Amino acid sequence: FVNNYFSLFTYWGCMLVEFTGFVHFSYVIQYMIAAMAGQPTKSKEGPKSGLAFLAFWIKALFSFVLLGASLTVTMAALFEGKTTMWDAVPKVWSVVLFFGLMSVVGMLEGMQIAFFAMAKMTEEERGNNSWALRTCDILYNRRNGMNLPGFMIGRQLCVVSCFFIVARVATQNVTDEQENVLGIPDEVQSFLNLGFQGALITTILGSITWQLVADQFPIAFLSTPITYILLRICLFLEGTGICNGAWVLAAIHARIAGFQRDEVYIGTAEERRARGKKDDSQREIAIAGLSGFNGIALPGFSSNAPKSLRELADTDPEVAQYINTLENKGAAPSSQPVAYDGNIASVADPMPTNYNDDEEVDC
Repeated sequence: FVNNYFSLFTYWGCMLVEFTGFVHFSYVIQYMIAAMAGQPTKSKEGPKSGLAFLAFWIKALFSFVLLGASLTVTMAALFEGKTTMWDAVPKVWSVVLFFGLMSVVGMLEGMQIAFFAMAKMTEEERGNNSWALRTCDILYNRRNGMNLPGFMIGRQLCVVSCFFIVARVATQNVTDEQENVLGIPDEVQSFLNLGFQGALITTILGSITWQLVADQFPIAFLSTPITYILLRICLFLEGTGICNGAWVLAAIHARIAGFQRDEVYIGTAEERRARGKKDDSQREIAIAGLSGFNGIALPGFSSNAPKSLRELADTDPEVAQYINTLENKGAAPSSQPVAYDGNIASVADPMPTNYNDDEEVDC
């Protein structure tokens, strides 16, 4: 599905929007949640420094100011009776519905990320939480795996239903005869009437933040009864057949494009593990011969060992055991030069050979 230029152009467009920094505060929330959980933030990027670090936090501050301003004018408009929310609904209940339903939408957004992340894991990696196991059983073992796309259909129906009310709270409707919200200028009020502030609130607090957290903690996201209940509701909505036309259109698209399941191309999670093709390759593995022993690093290797060797050692106990016996063979005191592959290099000053983490090297 992503092996085409249209997907590439779509990706570039999304990255351009992300570059503007409008929703960068979502990253800050992710960092805070990861810190509270005592875990490092999941990212394939290295630590930010210099101008990249400064630019990131400027964008995060910019996003925070926009979010705070959007929430302020939205709540003020609600209590002034200048939104499209029904007059019969008390203002306090409108606030409860707004944040409650936005949380439901956020859960649904995060669930789809967590479900696809769990699909790449083996059954052993999914843990033993009863709610997570029940959810995985419904998604991947029943209806020949069709419950996962079925959830996507029901999820969309549930999200649209929630947004009927969320959008009414977030949309302002100030006419020329009414006083502007918080006394802001007419030009600003005309802009707010378009609803961009509501879109920003729901994007950060009702979508992206939940997706980032779900990507960081997919197993924990499934280990709650809320996820299981929402999954059942979504499958019920899909089972009503309201959007069954989506199955027909998807089948036509797949037939024309010649799509096949990912398992045809890359195999199941168990098959990939058996071949040593891990979904999330680790740059560092707990093998002394690759990370150093007794304070002495293996010449030319250390953390720069070829990716193929690191993955082989991580999957083959015999290879790992052999590497761990190299202390007296491949390392020497830092004051002594070491002959390695026809070149001379000291332990303290390892060979200048650098390996690209993404480059496959024959072992």
